[in-house]
Amino acid sequence: MGNSALFHGRIRSETSSTCSTETVTAAHNFEVRDYPLLQGVGVSNAVSSSVFRVGGYDWKIEFYPNGLANGKSSYAGCFLNCVSPANDVRALFSLNMLKKSDGEEQVTHYDGVQHTFPPGGTAWGYRKFVPKWKLISLLDVNNGCFTIRCVVTVIHQPRTVRRRKLILATQPTLRESLEHMLKAGEGADVTFGVGDQLFNAHRCVLAARSPVFKAELIGPMKEAATRCIKVDDMEPETLEALLHFIYTDDMLDDDDDEEKTDRLQHLLVAADRYGVDRLRAICEEKLYEGIAVETVATTLLLAEQQHCKDLKEACIEFMTSRDMLGAVMATNGFKQLVANCPLLMEDILKEVSGAPRV
Repeated sequence: MGNSALFHGRIRSETSSTCSTETVTAAHNFEVRDYPLLQGVGVSNAVSSSVFRVGGYDWKIEFYPNGLANGKSSYAGCFLNCVSPANDVRALFSLNMLKKSDGEEQVTHYDGVQHTFPPGGTAWGYRKFVPKWKLISLLDVNNGCFTIRCVVTVIHQPRTVRRRKLILATQPTLRESLEHMLKAGEGADVTFGVGDQLFNAHRCVLAARSPVFKAELIGPMKEAATRCIKVDDMEPETLEALLHFIYTDDMLDDDDDEEKTDRLQHLLVAADRYGVDRLRAICEEKLYEGIAVETVATTLLLAEQQHCKDLKEACIEFMTSRDMLGAVMATNGFKQLVANCPLLMEDILKEVSGAPRV
């Protein structure tokens, strides 16, 4: 038996791990005033900023106006001190001198340096931070004031997190679950009667999707007997399609092109009746795309009755386009249009003649 046979069984779980390193960044501005008065503090004597906190640790800036004993006294020194770390602290930091705290004019241009500060308190920085002659040259232009800006990024210890992913049977989506509830009638608390067919549904779902159903089923104007509601002037197929959209936000598949337009027309009326505006807009768009000689007249009549302005204009434009009107006039739908809404003929004639329609 080859080793590949070991992998023929179904994998029940899968693990993974991720290593991440957290960082915290902050800045502190240490303003030094009256620099000429600091020249008498002596070599290896520092002035310090207040303590500031970054990444859970305390820090301060130490500035040596006259340098350090084992350094160059012609230079001022500057260091960053991690005041009291309990363990090694890794940090990326920069120290630079500015003429002003707004940072527009830098005197020094040091890049960031990474250092690990050991326990017990230690400092790290520059013995030759800035020449003293350059500091003196600032006295006339900035009244002996300057700012040391420190930007510190504390790098915490890397942390690895282990994850376990269970591989289970695919969980149904919300759409699939609601569709199953509708088809199975599980927990249904309202029934619609259309002709000789009954449809079970859930009033909370209906109320959430339709303001009309909300008023009828759970609002203050709800009907006295809402357990079983008789729906008149609607085909069972139309109510079925309406409920399917309410539960799934999708339309039923419809491959029958010959009756598709008729079903869309009835569904648009139902969507308008129950205030399902998104479904109404989808039906109107599909009717717009499906305008044809055999159906344009009935679609125009529907557009007029349901106040679908764009659909109405598209139908009239199609009917009055070149070599179309004669073919449309020969259809039964056009005869229904003339019988039921003769006023539409005025709009059609105006379009043919080129006169503006009101």
